[in-house]
Amino acid sequence: MAGRPVTGELVRPRLVYFERWVDPVAEEILGHRDDVELLRLEYADPLSANWAAMAGAHGYHVQPRTELRGPWFGDSDLLARSPRLLALASTGAGYDYIDVDACTSAGVIVCHQGGTNREAVAEHALGLMLALSKRIAITDRALRRGEPIDRFELRANDIAGKTLGIVGLGAIGSRVAELCAGLFGMRVLAFDPYVDAATARDRHAEKVNLDNLLQQADVVSVHCPRTSETMGMLGAEQFALMRPTAYFVSTARGGVHDEEALAGALRDGRIAGAGVDVFLTEPPPADHPLLQLDSVIATPHIAGVTVEALREMASEAARQWMAVFAGRVPPRLVNPEAWPRYSRRFEEQLGFAPDPL
Repeated sequence: MAGRPVTGELVRPRLVYFERWVDPVAEEILGHRDDVELLRLEYADPLSANWAAMAGAHGYHVQPRTELRGPWFGDSDLLARSPRLLALASTGAGYDYIDVDACTSAGVIVCHQGGTNREAVAEHALGLMLALSKRIAITDRALRRGEPIDRFELRANDIAGKTLGIVGLGAIGSRVAELCAGLFGMRVLAFDPYVDAATARDRHAEKVNLDNLLQQADVVSVHCPRTSETMGMLGAEQFALMRPTAYFVSTARGGVHDEEALAGALRDGRIAGAGVDVFLTEPPPADHPLLQLDSVIATPHIAGVTVEALREMASEAARQWMAVFAGRVPPRLVNPEAWPRYSRRFEEQLGFAPDPL
């Protein structure tokens, strides 16, 4: 932080996290720096000790939803008990378990690691598409159960030249579009209200509305974040628009699609199959309706969990924390509207003013 204008006593910022990073490279980057105090907490430690550590923290790196335990959610209660907090960051691209509005009101910025697992999730989505269209899971199960096999009754489909509908054309959705258009010559339709038609074309897709996408697509692949806009966006009405030969794939977030409605559409033969990596409750119970269907391929939110993606995620998170504590604007800032109040609090806490937004 050399060269920053000092208006008070410089403070060594404290960054806390629970249990472990998704890859130890983050600790290698941050652990030996003299301008950051990296403090590891454990859920099993006394609440009083963890709250005391949190009360003195300037940054909090929040574990993913599946691993995160209460009361350590990024909510208004935690903010009230952590008066020095300047920034929270999610582990991955999703940050729906952090109360962004509460953070903004408190002058706390929120960051995410979007794009760091882009390749991993895009490849997983493509794998689900291929496994569904080639009937890999269904035929594998039939063989393992010792069922009589009629190869022609189990005939599959090619995806080459078919129509792919992508819901959410961000970092991951655009990579899926690129792969499918390039590898298989698929026609790619995209629904994303935050992407204009020209940008969609640059990302190998044709911009359409959601209804048109659902009606035309042979495969629907979901890549949008979970927000108040997208929660429950895909329900019975939307599945009814899909073709009976179409497949539904989601590597986005649980809650974006209605799981009961999806199970109903599959049971009734209104769509051909589904590949789901995300559930509203994770892990889902063994008696979950979707897990009872041979037409479903389910994975436990592992699309972004590859060796390469986790290392990239952790290293980029560490670098983003270094940027935050150096007073720079972080590259994956969620709530820029918090910056004015955050800047005042930053200067009060750390002794120098951050860069203007």
